[in-house]
Amino acid sequence: MKDISVLIGGRAGDGINSAGAVVAWLFSRLGYYVFVSTDYPSLIRGGHNITMVRAADHPVGAYSNRFDYLVALNQETLDRHASRCPDCIIVANADMVKKPGSGQTVPVGEIIKAESAPPVTGNSAMIGAFAKAAGIPWETVEAVFKAHLPKATDENLRVAQRAYGAVSTVRPVPVLDPVSRSLVTGNEAIGLGFAAGGLDSYIAYPMTPSSTLLHYLAANADILGITVFHPESEIAVILAGLGSAVGGKKTAVGTSGGGFCLMTEGLSFAGMAEIPIAIVVSQRTGPSTGLPTYTGQADLRFVLHAGQGEFPRLIVAPADAGEAYVWSDAALRLAWKYQVPAIVLSDKSLSESTYSVRYEDLALLPVPDDGTKGDTPDPYRRYLDTPTGISPLAFPGMAGAVVKTNSYSHDEDGITTEDASLVVTMTDKRRRKEKALADELDRLPCIGTGGKAGAPSALLCWGSTGNACNEVAAELGLRVIRPFVLSPFPERQFSEACTGVERLIAVEENATGQLVSLVKEHGRIVDDTVLKYDGRPFTPEELKKRVQEVLAS
Repeated sequence: MKDISVLIGGRAGDGINSAGAVVAWLFSRLGYYVFVSTDYPSLIRGGHNITMVRAADHPVGAYSNRFDYLVALNQETLDRHASRCPDCIIVANADMVKKPGSGQTVPVGEIIKAESAPPVTGNSAMIGAFAKAAGIPWETVEAVFKAHLPKATDENLRVAQRAYGAVSTVRPVPVLDPVSRSLVTGNEAIGLGFAAGGLDSYIAYPMTPSSTLLHYLAANADILGITVFHPESEIAVILAGLGSAVGGKKTAVGTSGGGFCLMTEGLSFAGMAEIPIAIVVSQRTGPSTGLPTYTGQADLRFVLHAGQGEFPRLIVAPADAGEAYVWSDAALRLAWKYQVPAIVLSDKSLSESTYSVRYEDLALLPVPDDGTKGDTPDPYRRYLDTPTGISPLAFPGMAGAVVKTNSYSHDEDGITTEDASLVVTMTDKRRRKEKALADELDRLPCIGTGGKAGAPSALLCWGSTGNACNEVAAELGLRVIRPFVLSPFPERQFSEACTGVERLIAVEENATGQLVSLVKEHGRIVDDTVLKYDGRPFTPEELKKRVQEVLAS
């Protein structure tokens, strides 16, 4: 198998992310599947930033510990990372790196001066030099620049071409059969999934790592035909979102753990008032501010139990951009069909990483019409007690319907009540709705499996850790079991996936094994755990070593 990794490093503000994106497009043009991950501190300028690009002849969703190429925009990149790639090809900015070792240096300042180009084109010089060192044809570089650098394209190309001629090819990468694939971040895929599900409005306050979803949808609001709103706080976000949904607009909101804390009263309001809304919670390392720009999986128990009282909710946890597209679409549709809050539980690794996707290969889940269209019964009762628990959904201003939205205990008409029998009736109604949702989910593929089918030992995981787990399982001959849906938990499908498993090893990026406790509630005991909680995701090499230690114990 062909598997190539590139690390690009420099200071915040040096355009490390943009350089990584261009390198990713170069590999994509050569026919590779691509995965891009970023590592950066919570600083506007300064600090050390790296972008890791992994390209392979098979789908990848985790970055590697080892690198084949190191593109150093400053000395710190070389000092920090040269030990991770003793055999890698180094391409260094001669103006910033004074000890390049055996690497090739690029006189960036000299090239910019010779081309009368602005300093911002310096990264194009480094990309051109990397491309030559990797044996990437100039025609490919030119095509990528023209497609993805719409501003000052000619200047950037001149600088890149001069740098391309200043170094030699050292380790050429093989050219694969060209395949048309999109490069999409997890947050972009969530936004596109919502759009496929009929999104009308997206409301959010910027909070890493969910912020880029807000930026993406705002930049493309006209194309997607949606309204994007940025209120003053997360409390305003959830309340505006609920108001939008009550008014008949399919609405999603987005945040991270700290913002979701402020939304929990609104979440309970949605539960009692049966307001359909989709909520993106993109996890980062906590508690409190924690590590704002690093990843984690420590919010599962929180989103499972957030809000006072008992009410149904849908929680889905995709692993990559393709799944994020499919399950965000389904989450929005199911929220409206069953009139419940639906949570798309992401994390920094998924939200901000870039994946190769062919949307024609993705099949949306068969979620039937949400039932929000058609005539309303006469007389209209917002909370009509039905066999499924799902009431007819009308909106203010619809003919023949008086719509009352009530956060208090209420009767079928939405009139506040403290009558004991009515409280029980409405509680049972909501529970039947949860049962109906669970029954529909049972007809959808809610558990992902991978690795060696029928293997007696299995890795249990959720969300983005599934990518590293799939690689390790394939190498070690293990099975992978990964729930896509975490609430209502797909108990039957999970039990069937565990058939024949003698040793179940949970892999999670938290300190307490939160999925372990969830599956225990549903009758399955986990035998071992492999936990990581330093803000960094598992690499396949690290996870393989730790799983081997568990298997040997």
